[in-house]
Amino acid sequence: MQVSLVPLQKKLGYQFQQQALLEQALTHRSCKGQHNERLEFLGDAILSLVIAEALYQNFPKTREGDLTRMRASLVKGVTLAEIAKELNIQEFLRLGPGELKSGGSRRESIQADAVEAILGAIYLDGGAEACRERILQWFGSRLLSIQPGVQKDSKTLLQEFLQGRRLPLPVYEVTEILGDAHDQTFTVKCTVDGMSAVIASGSSRRKAEQDCAQLVLEQLKNES
Repeated sequence: MQVSLVPLQKKLGYQFQQQALLEQALTHRSCKGQHNERLEFLGDAILSLVIAEALYQNFPKTREGDLTRMRASLVKGVTLAEIAKELNIQEFLRLGPGELKSGGSRRESIQADAVEAILGAIYLDGGAEACRERILQWFGSRLLSIQPGVQKDSKTLLQEFLQGRRLPLPVYEVTEILGDAHDQTFTVKCTVDGMSAVIASGSSRRKAEQDCAQLVLEQLKNES
């Protein structure tokens, strides 16, 4: 049974004239029929342009390197997956039986790709300005809160902190993996010379490592 896409379009803030474009944007390559990879390619390019323009206008004195890092932070997969959840896109994804069984709708990469594909579909359906309006609406709070020079992740900041003091680099070790392949929790231990080991858990190894690094950074800064 086909799921009505009316609730999704209300969330998106956009009513499609060509419903088939939205259906294609939600269709993963594991599903029969036209999938969303070409739309994703288009949406990725449009998203990068609109975000670049917004940052260029909002930060007239910021250097190119900082603008590039800010844009990368806004258009990265983790951010797009957050937006997908805010728009409830995962409820409308069309996946093949195998991907559906393995919990693909919860996979951040699939959600992020769908956001870009939907943007590509909006561009084809309503034009550049309609697509630009949706991007600025969906990314509005993030564009307001982002600041130059704060886009480095916790692992990079910790590494730079230690290198600046000529200290050994941290060692990360996965100590436990729980759950099924599509829904795992990783526990990571971070060891830094002269400190007790710090442990954190997350839905991916990368997230757990980043959380560990953040905790270590906070401890080091409190001690210094």
